[in-house]
Amino acid sequence: MTSTVAARIVATGRHCRPRRDLPAAATASQRRSSRASSLLVGRRSSSSSADVDIDVTKDSGYDSNANANANANKNPHYPHMFEPLYLGPDIGWLPNRVIMGSMHTGLEGHSIPRPLLWALNAEDDHSDLTEMACYFGERAKGGVGLMVTGGISPNRRGWVGPFAGKLTTETERDRHRVVTDMVHSIRIPTYRSPDGTTGGVGEGDAHHTEPGRICLQILHTGRYAYHPFAVSATSTKSPISPFPARGMSSSDVKSTIRDFVHCAVLAKGAGYDGVEIMGSEGYLINQFLVSSTNRRDDEYGGNFDNRMRLAVEIVNETRRACGGDFIVIFRLSMLDLVNDGSSWEEIKTLAQALEDAGVTIINTGIGWHEARIPTIATSVPRGAFSFVTKKLRDEKVVSVPLCATNRINAPFTVESILANGSADLVSMARPFLADPDIVRKSREGRDQEINTCIACNQACLDHAFVAKTASCLVNPRACHETELSIEPDSIPPDSRLNIGVVGSGPAGMSFAFTAATIGHHVTLFEKSNEIGGQFNMAKRIPGKEEFHETIRYFTVQLEKLRNEGKLDIQLGTEISHSEMERRSSADYGHGKIDRWIIATGVDPRLPKIPGLDHPNVLSYIDVLRHKAKVGRRIAVIGAGGIGFDVSEYLLHYDDSDDHDKKAHEVDADEFLKNWGVDKNLCKRGGLLPAEDVKVTKPHRKIILMQRKKGKLGAGLGKTTGWIHRSTLVRSNCVEMLSEVSYDKIDENGHLHITIGKDNKKKTRVLEVDNIVICAGQISKKDLEKAAVVSGGDLANKVFTIGGAYEAGELDAKRAIDMGSRLALRIKDDSVVPGKHMDSSPKTTASLW
Repeated sequence: MTSTVAARIVATGRHCRPRRDLPAAATASQRRSSRASSLLVGRRSSSSSADVDIDVTKDSGYDSNANANANANKNPHYPHMFEPLYLGPDIGWLPNRVIMGSMHTGLEGHSIPRPLLWALNAEDDHSDLTEMACYFGERAKGGVGLMVTGGISPNRRGWVGPFAGKLTTETERDRHRVVTDMVHSIRIPTYRSPDGTTGGVGEGDAHHTEPGRICLQILHTGRYAYHPFAVSATSTKSPISPFPARGMSSSDVKSTIRDFVHCAVLAKGAGYDGVEIMGSEGYLINQFLVSSTNRRDDEYGGNFDNRMRLAVEIVNETRRACGGDFIVIFRLSMLDLVNDGSSWEEIKTLAQALEDAGVTIINTGIGWHEARIPTIATSVPRGAFSFVTKKLRDEKVVSVPLCATNRINAPFTVESILANGSADLVSMARPFLADPDIVRKSREGRDQEINTCIACNQACLDHAFVAKTASCLVNPRACHETELSIEPDSIPPDSRLNIGVVGSGPAGMSFAFTAATIGHHVTLFEKSNEIGGQFNMAKRIPGKEEFHETIRYFTVQLEKLRNEGKLDIQLGTEISHSEMERRSSADYGHGKIDRWIIATGVDPRLPKIPGLDHPNVLSYIDVLRHKAKVGRRIAVIGAGGIGFDVSEYLLHYDDSDDHDKKAHEVDADEFLKNWGVDKNLCKRGGLLPAEDVKVTKPHRKIILMQRKKGKLGAGLGKTTGWIHRSTLVRSNCVEMLSEVSYDKIDENGHLHITIGKDNKKKTRVLEVDNIVICAGQISKKDLEKAAVVSGGDLANKVFTIGGAYEAGELDAKRAIDMGSRLALRIKDDSVVPGKHMDSSPKTTASLW
């Protein structure tokens, strides 16, 4: 730690929980040593072994007896994940090592004055935070050790967007009590008896409980603010916000520190167990730390002692104001992934200063939002960034618990990170959207029943960045708990229907699972020999291996329902219109079918191009599902999501490759090397020099085309589209063409095109080995049309969902949501074929 800040902090005598037997002027190293004994009971030594035993004899100051008592009884499935963590006498124990990380969901409330709401005739949604309470309550019931809210601003200038959630008044404080009351009413099982001993309980039994715990994240966006009141360390403009930020005066900085502390005091008054101070991801505190965004010449700028002063003073004053029984987490940017970011020595210096200022836990932050390296998207291998937390831990920089983050979505990954000494805690965020019970299922050894987060961002971050309420592609109930209730057997027996579902893609699986769960009997017909529909193609795309998990989840859940007698699955069965009529009028084992759900999906749309029937022309289904052999030079027609997926597939997979790699098999080191991340952290920001970045050599050369003018992939996900485009561009083997007319395919299989319009057009002949058609889809509506044309009773029983209802870019989010919502309403008289989605509740827009 640098001498200037160290001397100032020591002189104040401020510390989280100072030992009574230490003098007020104890050195920083003495304080860190003394805190180890009270804060880190149960901390493991570093080891590469996945089944390492806990070593409490290493490192000075550990309370070996307390640790042994707490851990003599371990979870048989994931012993490290469910090891309690002692945070000192004032705070006590966390029941396990899992934190639910902060996410913007749109449930955090807004700060619009009521007169303005009335003037706008706007609905005051989320203002009482009931939805937020239900959201966190459900996840507390799932057994997570500690939760952190979405970012709440300490003042108006720190808003994410206009009138976003803030905590600055006693009225706002009181609104939050419904959240903390809900969480504290829930007890979390832990492998520790009340007195810290085993108490003779059998091996593998959780025999004590701790209250649910929740911290409020204090977030000041700085120059990332999406409003005209943005401020930062100096006058600057973020590349991800249209609003320039005004440089803060010295009095502005001091006022902001007071606002952070005031927010923390209000959070404690609202019942929160602590706060997380957001110091990473490129937000305000991070902007002060880095010289490229901090060009000040006062006490908060210049050398690193001064640049880190804001962070240290916020923690210091928060600890003094809130006392020792309050958790203070600091999210520290350990890997900025931007040019001129923090150096590793600066990160270590700040970590030490934060410990001395009184933090309880240091959480890991990875990458600024403007960084051009993926950090949480599905293409990032599981746990890829845990190396940086491990480096800080191995170097014994601090003694407070360290938390690993980013792309951790499975209990095996959590266990591995903890067991090999990479971290003391693990934070997962989006996995709790996908499955609020992920911790409980892990504790009970029910891994196969976990609805795994696939890190697609489509319903969470993509929603958050356009001010919509978040949800989850694989779990539509996420953030809609008060709206969508899927309670087992909630349909009275005399109201239950016998339902036939045709097609087991995303929509069909979702409907079948929901309908059978709430009490209807479902027969699921699938003409192929596997369920999953187009997920079976998506899982083969490099970077989308997580789709294997969604298929596994639905397979397990549907099989469970079949064993309970609530569902039949008939694979290899193609349903015709006449078969629908027969089963609607005759009993085939569970009575006549009362409703038919058509979830037959889509077919590829084939553009009208002369010569399209040439044998070298393939559809995306030929390539992805049937694994057709393709040459080295490929033309891809269509640059939507499918075109980009097929291009990535063809770049990375040779004909000899195993096209079915699982998510846990993806090489993290290769990913980091390809994207230029320096694991040795020799350079600022953790970036390799450009000349040292080695992209894996692609297998093919591709020409990717679209008819319309403009950027290719413009309609891809808001938070992931740039990754897909960058992946193709960085390969140096993909040519992208827009405003293309497809003239003909000649007898050699070569594609003749015209680029541009009018006097600027030019023609080319693409001498390629294959042409792959990715020009969109058309809905399979044959069964629906036949039922309507035939008239009679059957026409009133047929409901179409998913791609069969509306073709799109393989929109699984819409398909799964549609299936779940219709299943919950299928018994309602208001649900009419053809208009059955018109009255369905829509995904609500959020006022930030």
